[in-house]
Amino acid sequence: MNKPMPAIFFGHGNPLNALLRNQYTEAWSNIGNSLPRPKAVLCVSAHWYLPGTAVTAMVQPRTIHDFGGFPVELYEVQYPAPGSPELAHRVQSLLAPVAVELDEESWGLDHGTWSVLCHVFPNADIPVVQLSIDETQPPEFHYELGKRLAPLRDEGVLIVGSGNLVHNLHTYAWGRHNVEPFDWAVRFEKLAVELLLKGNHAPLVDYESLGRDALLSAPTPDHYLPLLYVIGSRRPGDEVSFPVEGFDGGSISMLSVQLG
Repeated sequence: MNKPMPAIFFGHGNPLNALLRNQYTEAWSNIGNSLPRPKAVLCVSAHWYLPGTAVTAMVQPRTIHDFGGFPVELYEVQYPAPGSPELAHRVQSLLAPVAVELDEESWGLDHGTWSVLCHVFPNADIPVVQLSIDETQPPEFHYELGKRLAPLRDEGVLIVGSGNLVHNLHTYAWGRHNVEPFDWAVRFEKLAVELLLKGNHAPLVDYESLGRDALLSAPTPDHYLPLLYVIGSRRPGDEVSFPVEGFDGGSISMLSVQLG
């Protein structure tokens, strides 16, 4: 029996990483080179955060430049990966009875998806589907959806979450990427790594109960919740690894978490 396709949570960080070659983008490239070729990618991005669950179902998703104030070169980046209406319908089926809208025209691939995948799969020749995050639902809901999506890994689909374990823009050192990370950020990341290695997901789901460090690290849920989809899709025998590490601007964790 073939091994399940891995599931990976990427700390995506600054959209400019799409244009750069640095320790993070080199590591993303290495991940792409080490993976078996997936049939498709299902990505849960922090930047499709709305009151409801939707999945992109168009044949050719557009590249969305969902940011402002960056160099013109970044707005010229295109990631022309095909979509997969077939996978979108499969996701809809797996998540039932949750109502999942098949989005055939309004969204596409936002920078949480393409700024990473342009390094992981630079040829843009693997179908990519995005799943939204329902902002009205608690963390347990998102972890449960990850469980329901787990069979996709046995079908050759790479499940990707794109966000950041630590993402606090209020304390971010804009323009200074190599500053020392805050002590609370380091402590929360260390605790999360320990829990992930133990397979103890309950505290990570109920992360707000972990106290001040967690609340400072994830002051809003949008960038944290993609992690729950990935760890929810855990399969028996999965090893946990962290192929990318580091902090940007003191308060953004670039940690990647790989299952399998």
